[in-house]
Amino acid sequence: MRITVIEDNVGLAHGIAHCFVDQGHAVNMLHDGQAGLDFLLQEETDIIVLDINLPTIDGLTLLKRLRASKIMTPVILLTARGEVSDRVRGLDAGADDYIQKPIRPKVLVSKIKALLRRRKADTIENEPVRSIGELEINREEYKVINKGKELILPRKEFELLLLLTSKPGKVFKRESILEKVWGAEVVVGSRTIDVHIRKLREKIGDVHFTTIKGVGYKFIP
Repeated sequence: MRITVIEDNVGLAHGIAHCFVDQGHAVNMLHDGQAGLDFLLQEETDIIVLDINLPTIDGLTLLKRLRASKIMTPVILLTARGEVSDRVRGLDAGADDYIQKPIRPKVLVSKIKALLRRRKADTIENEPVRSIGELEINREEYKVINKGKELILPRKEFELLLLLTSKPGKVFKRESILEKVWGAEVVVGSRTIDVHIRKLREKIGDVHFTTIKGVGYKFIP
């Protein structure tokens, strides 16, 4: 993982960098807002740790310019300020998280790991085409290709398949399936899920769908 630290306190920047280098990550350090902006507009990075109080360009301005340039790299803001208004301004500018000085390295590392997990989950959830083995699901065209054969599934069958394949191996409870596929405001019987699962088994293969009695269903690649 590549981490860019933009912090004008050289000692603090080195402390943060050392924490990540010890874990095998590559770290770039910059101590000036303009230099940080120039670097980020040219180079790719996975996470940005950004101080608000920087020389030449402050952190909030830098962040706004990044977002205006369509650079959506996750950003964690560092600041010595404790006012709620500063935190709100930072998040409104496009920050993904916020940590107040003095910084505890373990807390910062934990926040970064959590942020990356969320981003990975969002990416999976929003992918236009999902490929699992010989199964390809195109969410934009509501189309499924199984072993080279195109299938046109009814809407709820498609959405049920999309949900179960979002996390292969995970058991989705009946209550969760009903809420996410049919909606909390729609009243349907629990047998509705069973009927749709049976139809998916007939079209895609019985081996892929496992029933957990009294709980729900899971998809096996």
